[in-house]
Amino acid sequence: MQDVAIEVKDLRKEFGKVVAVDQVSFTVMESEIVGFLGANGAGKTTLIHLLLGLLTPSSGSIRIFGLSPASSRREILSFSNFASGYTSLPSNLTVKENLLVFSRLYQVKNPEKKILSLLNQLEIAHLQNKITGFLSAGELTRTCLCKALLNEPRLLFLDEPTAGLDPSIADKVCELLLNLRRETGLTIVYTSHNMRDVERLCDRIIFMKSGKIITQGIPLEIVRQFKQKSLEELFIQLVRK
Repeated sequence: MQDVAIEVKDLRKEFGKVVAVDQVSFTVMESEIVGFLGANGAGKTTLIHLLLGLLTPSSGSIRIFGLSPASSRREILSFSNFASGYTSLPSNLTVKENLLVFSRLYQVKNPEKKILSLLNQLEIAHLQNKITGFLSAGELTRTCLCKALLNEPRLLFLDEPTAGLDPSIADKVCELLLNLRRETGLTIVYTSHNMRDVERLCDRIIFMKSGKIITQGIPLEIVRQFKQKSLEELFIQLVRK
């Protein structure tokens, strides 16, 4: 029987007069991959930051495997991690040095072996001694993914994780994530504008607009419900409507 990984009830986040997340409620089950979709500014990234405990809700509640980010953030962070296609790492360190720093923070056992394994899986082992500031966008994205997998998380938050990747590498990243889910029961909360990746990865999608959830369910069923030919056409329709 699956546990509830994430339970959110009536979540709201205001920045002054701007409501970024508006009375949002949803549940994510353990080992599920759930994609949050929506145009830029829909509230997806703010929602992830609330789940990570980086922002404090204006109202509502969050439970991560039964724990509250407000009172148990350190424990939650010990079994979760985050990566984004738009984050950076200290630019004056090599790839390996950066990953060793995070390995110490995460108390990773046998860090050199773990780092090399992840670098090989993401096909960037040849970059381990390269200064991070000289990486391409795609190389940096894969390095950040390595960082996010160092502590073998139970819960992984991914914000546009294939941004900047060519289709071949993006496909390999998706395969890696699916394999990790099969092997470890990893739960993933995922945002992306790449509908091909979403269709391949996500068990369910939750579509947000102006901080609200406007529809959610299995991707193919939602496409049929809205009488569209593809998830991409559905995305365009819901954003423009």
